[in-house]
Amino acid sequence: MSTSVNTPPSPDELAALNQSLEGQDPSKILEAALQQYGSNIILACSFGAEDVVLLDMMLRINPRSVLFYLDTDFLFPETHAVRDRIIKHYQLHNEQIIQMKSRLSPTEQATKHGEALWRRNPDQCCQLRKLEPLTRVLSDYAAWITGIRRDQSPARANAGLVEWDAKFGLVKFNPLATWSSEQVWGYIRAENVPYNELHDQHFPSIGCTHCTALVMPGDDPRSGRWSNSTKTECGLHRK
Repeated sequence: MSTSVNTPPSPDELAALNQSLEGQDPSKILEAALQQYGSNIILACSFGAEDVVLLDMMLRINPRSVLFYLDTDFLFPETHAVRDRIIKHYQLHNEQIIQMKSRLSPTEQATKHGEALWRRNPDQCCQLRKLEPLTRVLSDYAAWITGIRRDQSPARANAGLVEWDAKFGLVKFNPLATWSSEQVWGYIRAENVPYNELHDQHFPSIGCTHCTALVMPGDDPRSGRWSNSTKTECGLHRK
């Protein structure tokens, strides 16, 4: 793995690459990404619907591919359960799945920053439990793969199939950017991909237990995230 600072592709290079990938099946976009970056690319996996689809596609291309997940210490039991089912289903080796945690335990965070930080300052909580460990793991790679879709939120509407992620200093692939939720679930059902059972209980978007609420049919799928605040993103994909 390279730990050197990556050189940003030029706007013209990014535009040409996006043009060549636009309209391609996500598996073809993944194949191009894996061929270009080899062991220097990693999948960010929250074990949500989009991420398990990408994982299935990726392992079909290269069974030795690597993923990481951010264990905030506040994940749902169902999220840990689908992680375990995925490890068994795909027979993943320990080196293929990287667990990233905050440098602070929940008790240490409460001692240093006060109880229920997620309620008082959710941005700071995400910084400590998500962004800091994310920065650490991405520093070892030249590119990463995410499950962003353009129709998930206005903030993601202009997501490219491939972008320069200036925040973390590496290339970012969004193979599912053009897909709809229906296409994601069509793939899950057709390929019998393990998924988080909370999706069947009105949880279309799943994060930490403290910051994820039920979403009833017809409501914005992401309205259950940080529902008691103006926050809409944890910061992983905020430009």
